[in-house]
Amino acid sequence: MSNCFIILAAGQSKRFKSNKPKQYILYKNKPIYEHSVDKVLKSGLFKHIILVVKNNFFIKRKFSKKIKIIKGGKERSDSSLIGLKYAKKLNVKNVLIHDSARPNFSNKILKNILNHLKKNKAVVPYTNATDSIKYNFKNTIYNLLRKNALLTQTPQGFRFKDLFKIALNNKKKVQDEASLFIDSDLKVKFIRGENTNYKITYKKDTKQKKIFYGIGFDVHRLVPGRKLYLGGLKIKSNLGTLGHSDGDPVLHAITDSILGACKMGDIGQKFSDKNKKYKNIRSTILLKKIINEIKLKDYYINNLDINIITQTPKISKLKKKMIQLISNICEIQKNQINIKGKTTEKLGLIGKEKAIACEVITSVTKYD
Repeated sequence: MSNCFIILAAGQSKRFKSNKPKQYILYKNKPIYEHSVDKVLKSGLFKHIILVVKNNFFIKRKFSKKIKIIKGGKERSDSSLIGLKYAKKLNVKNVLIHDSARPNFSNKILKNILNHLKKNKAVVPYTNATDSIKYNFKNTIYNLLRKNALLTQTPQGFRFKDLFKIALNNKKKVQDEASLFIDSDLKVKFIRGENTNYKITYKKDTKQKKIFYGIGFDVHRLVPGRKLYLGGLKIKSNLGTLGHSDGDPVLHAITDSILGACKMGDIGQKFSDKNKKYKNIRSTILLKKIINEIKLKDYYINNLDINIITQTPKISKLKKKMIQLISNICEIQKNQINIKGKTTEKLGLIGKEKAIACEVITSVTKYD
């Protein structure tokens, strides 16, 4: 006798408010239901996998013969029973039933459920409630102690013969298979679930965090009669950087790397050296303008990794103040900024103290 995994994907997803059921919406680059199929296949723990769907219209992928696709019913409990009736033909010992709207379960929880099924007829994962809970019964509100509330998840595991017998005789709509056992006064083993295994119910639940990277580079000649600004700091020096603005190569490279990560062009496009209003402007002002722009587009800086390439001045003495200033402008924490001073071992223009360069890698996060 073997293990069987039933994936319920026949729901209409009315709360999701889409032109197609949510289980077929792309999530992390593939339809939601496919995550469950692929994870179960990869686990190697199940001889039989049954996918219960409303119809095959939205299924574009060809699956292996190990996946049996069958038509579900009107309600969740109907689809579950249809899946169980098919599984009865397969001579299975244990069955796990899973809602396809929970794509983020781990292989660990599958193993844990199967392990507990060795000594239990029903195994259900849960998480604890974090909000205070009220219960409405016939228009009267009651308090429910948070510590007594169990938020049940799927997959839920059962000894097949026990679940099938109860499901076959059930005439009520139930939210999950654990409810069948509880209503029949049968014991359920509750085990700790996973906070990441949340159910996708609304469109906001599919919002994904995406990380992008950008590279910035800038170099300026050192000449007499100019001020020297590095990382927003004014440095005492006989030489300064030649540029249309204040010529701060560190802030220019940071600005370019942020623009690159956010796919917003480059610093030359944003602040042309042909525009007189940017003549001798402080680079702190330019960087702040870009920070305000990316906030409007919902980008958030994760970190800045900065290499300042110069023979002099020594960057180690300036790091702390630079990090504080950049932190203030970019509205990030100081521990999100790393600055390294590099020399060229007296090679080239930089080595001869005729130029200063900077390169920056920035990572940003955006939520779709």
